[in-house]
Amino acid sequence: MSEEIEIKLPKLGESIVSATVVQWFKKVGDPVKLDEPLLEVSTDKVNSEIPSPVAGRVTKILASPDEELDVGAPLALIVTSDTVVTEEIQAVEPSVTSSKTCSSKKGFFTPVVLKIAQEKGIDLSELEKIPATGAGGRLSKRDLENYLTQSPKKEGGDRIKMSTMRKMIADNLVRSFYEAPHATLVNEVDVTRLMKYIQEHKERFQKDHGYKLTITSFIARAIGKGVKDFPLINSTLEKDTIVLKHGVNLGIAVSVDQGILVPVIANCHSRSITEIAREVASLSEKARSGKLDPNQVKEGTLTMTNFGMSGTLLGTPIIRYGEVAIVGVGAIHKKVVVQDDDSLAIRSMMYLTLTFDHRVLDGMYGCGYLAAVKRHLESDIHLT
Repeated sequence: MSEEIEIKLPKLGESIVSATVVQWFKKVGDPVKLDEPLLEVSTDKVNSEIPSPVAGRVTKILASPDEELDVGAPLALIVTSDTVVTEEIQAVEPSVTSSKTCSSKKGFFTPVVLKIAQEKGIDLSELEKIPATGAGGRLSKRDLENYLTQSPKKEGGDRIKMSTMRKMIADNLVRSFYEAPHATLVNEVDVTRLMKYIQEHKERFQKDHGYKLTITSFIARAIGKGVKDFPLINSTLEKDTIVLKHGVNLGIAVSVDQGILVPVIANCHSRSITEIAREVASLSEKARSGKLDPNQVKEGTLTMTNFGMSGTLLGTPIIRYGEVAIVGVGAIHKKVVVQDDDSLAIRSMMYLTLTFDHRVLDGMYGCGYLAAVKRHLESDIHLT
């Protein structure tokens, strides 16, 4: 006996109350297996695939690409019997070329892809040449957006709609910037000894553990350890109450297509370099391949962003909403430095910046924290 089941948007994390539909992997009439991905959704933290809780056949799709939904909102109807007469999607697919040609492509190019293509003046022949990574070899919205970003600009300029991820990032940064009075401090760190230590141990470390030993892990540990003497760095502000967090859950910003993801290393302050390096390697790979679990991007308490990877010496990052501080890491560069005995030496130097919420922290407190991070990086050089 057949039964029609309403599929709803599940809860994707403790603090996540809504998500935006990115793309459907199934269309009306398609069979679906238990736990087979139905669609992809995006939050301000991560993209997630929503699996089907039942096996059957899709009879109706209730949410469109780019539509933002609250947790618990209906997504689709699935009948658990194969005897169902399928319904057509209640949407008009915009024409890209002729209606005859477009009709022959129904089910291959999604309505949202066709709509964007029409707006950008891309015909079907050009669409067919774009590398497709969507389910079943279909061209996804993300594939088309990446293609448009990389294509040469036409005279007069192009209009590119923000991706869901980019829009959520923008909204959160604007909210943080205008609610929290930002202040930034800069300190210079001598990492000559640390870089020498990494150089001496990196090959053996890679051989023993299967992942790289980089300065990122040492910086992450120093950021976490600095909180011990300056706990306000690791807090949140709830109206007129400062909430001190017990553990340092360090978010590390990772650049991905269309934006930034911030996977979290839980209890970073109490972990060894080996453990942190493993987490950095694993989380970075998952972020770039779109395989992060929602649990791996929640409950961050402090953030680190390494713009030095691009060669940038100095930057003033914006605090992630809900936190009170973010540490920026500049590129390592060699320079002549005056030593304590007034001699000159060529040293490997690096700028660290601390942007903080001035409602919670004072400048001298921030200076003390930056000095603590500097001290750990210059003298606390070991793997344990």
